[in-house]
Amino acid sequence: MKLNKFKPFLYCAIAAILFATLRIYDPYPVEILRLKGLDYYQKTQNVKQSELFTVVELDEASLEKHGQWPWRRDILAGYVEKAYLNGAGLVVLPILFAEEDRLGGDDIFSDMLYHYPVVTAQSASIQGKGELVSQKITAIGSVELTDWLYDYPNGIGPIESVGLNAQGVGMTVTAPELDGVVRRMPLMIQVKDEVYPTLPLEVLRVLIGDTSYQVKTDYAGVKAIRIKNIGTFKTDENARVWINYDTEFDKISVTSEDWSKVKDRIVVIALTAEGLSNSVATPIKVSNGHELNMQVIETLANDNILSRPVEATLYEIVFTLALSLVLTLCALNFLWVVNSILISTVIITLPIYGFWLFSSRNLLYDFTYPVYSIFIVFTLAIFFRFIHEYKGKMLIKKQFEHYLAPEIVKKLQKNPNMLKLGGDTQDLTILFSDIRGFTTISEQFKDNPQGLTYLINRYLTPMTRIVMESGGTIDKYIGDALMAFWNAPLPEDQITHRIKAIEVAIKMQLELTTLNIQLIKEDKSPLAIGIGINTGRVVVGNMGSDQRFDYTCLGDGVNLAARLEGQTKAYGVGILLGQETVNLIRNKFKFIELDKIAVKGKKEGITVYTVLTDQFNYILHDTFLKHYKNRDWLKAENTLNKSIKENTELEYYYNMMKDRVADLKDNDPGEDWDKVYRAISK
Repeated sequence: MKLNKFKPFLYCAIAAILFATLRIYDPYPVEILRLKGLDYYQKTQNVKQSELFTVVELDEASLEKHGQWPWRRDILAGYVEKAYLNGAGLVVLPILFAEEDRLGGDDIFSDMLYHYPVVTAQSASIQGKGELVSQKITAIGSVELTDWLYDYPNGIGPIESVGLNAQGVGMTVTAPELDGVVRRMPLMIQVKDEVYPTLPLEVLRVLIGDTSYQVKTDYAGVKAIRIKNIGTFKTDENARVWINYDTEFDKISVTSEDWSKVKDRIVVIALTAEGLSNSVATPIKVSNGHELNMQVIETLANDNILSRPVEATLYEIVFTLALSLVLTLCALNFLWVVNSILISTVIITLPIYGFWLFSSRNLLYDFTYPVYSIFIVFTLAIFFRFIHEYKGKMLIKKQFEHYLAPEIVKKLQKNPNMLKLGGDTQDLTILFSDIRGFTTISEQFKDNPQGLTYLINRYLTPMTRIVMESGGTIDKYIGDALMAFWNAPLPEDQITHRIKAIEVAIKMQLELTTLNIQLIKEDKSPLAIGIGINTGRVVVGNMGSDQRFDYTCLGDGVNLAARLEGQTKAYGVGILLGQETVNLIRNKFKFIELDKIAVKGKKEGITVYTVLTDQFNYILHDTFLKHYKNRDWLKAENTLNKSIKENTELEYYYNMMKDRVADLKDNDPGEDWDKVYRAISK
């Protein structure tokens, strides 16, 4: 069945375009998906120990020592002085001193600020309080800087003595994304049309000893911020930088006796006691606000700024669209295994490539949305292909399920080219089974034909199930008779299909025993069946006419299997096997040679076997056959008498052979005897 690929491809192309368009408009769910994908890069990178910072914590232990916050500022001044006495390079106090010290420590604190370089904080807010401390900022470009910066209506500045004496005062902001996670921080903001540097930028300026900032702008917004003696920091249009959360910081309590870790470090004296510190969500964990500023400084100082190129969105959209269409064509044409490998490769490779760009080049490309989009479009293509193929299979099933075996229907569904007359020549193992004495049984139901039908159904249902479970094909039912074969339409090795047929025959006998127990309980006569199995080269395929045909097999091997089933009664066994079936699997079952027979209509004889599962004296049986073939009739008779008593499973067979031996003793066939018994019945 030819698959019409144009419509499925068109539908998938429309879906790919819709996903690309959705990315252009970038609604909230798409943006959050992208940001969460970028977070994954941060979570998987190696974290290093900072050599730039040490945090001196105003923790619970310090509150126990000095009382509740706020402390007298002379106490805080003492700890700043202690940091410098222990070799600190710069002290940062990310604390807002918006009100005068009620306990009278401002004079000592201001004197400390005058003698030691300290960077402290001011904050953007809704309601202003205190005079904000500004810095010299020069804008270079044709665009107004304030058109692009984060804008706040008010701010809270430090008291005058702190603002005048501190070496630097920076704005503390968090600027979280829509989901509340801080991934980017502005280096500059505006309050009432006045531009102010944020705390990380101010720390770097003071550390290097510079006095001003330069900001480069163009028509697209802010491009970069420059501190003369350090370098230029590239930003986005809103003066923001992506924070690289790749650093851990040494921490000591302010009450610690050992301050050796502050030597040659930027020392951040920060509130960490529970209830006093402000917490912010980051891609890695929930952190304190001062740690956020430290991560930004580390990012800037180590020139480790993450960058999301302006053209990144365009690349991602084009990539999504192109790869979606390519994989759609693959999904509609290639095998399922190939498609699985392709989509798995894409899903695995894209994030790996994205992480490589992140780890080696600090580039932020979003492959989360492309992966999801490509996968959905690919799945849609697979779905369309499945629908088309399913419709074709259902059409075949509807046309042929009433007169073809289910296995054949399935094969036709996979390969509709089989729907033609003719067949192939190959080796099959064929099984015939029939209920013995069925005519007599039928007479018992002459007044109850429905009862006979019910009985046959009770018998054929489990027998059919056994054949089906083995992978065999039910060829046909002929009244109470069943014909099945193996090695077609699904090919198997020469050993397997022989073994399966014999195993089925054994299971059928066991299943019949179970059925007979039920019949006896119902006061009904038990059933007996004969099973003939033969392996031979036959023609198998669709036989019939152009209007109606059946999947079956024809050939001498089929006829021989039917004849063997007919001879089971003569030999008194439930299963009779041809030598071609037995030859390749002699070590798989306990085969018992019975005779060499030429069935009715055949001149050549074949050796026939049965298979038993009970205890059996094989030596005694083989001794009998040896004497029989050697025409030693007396010894054969003596052995038969012993066998009848010991090998009761074959009592009927031995009695039959006893009569034959007696006849041969009286009518010796001579030296040229071919040892073949020629059957006169079917």
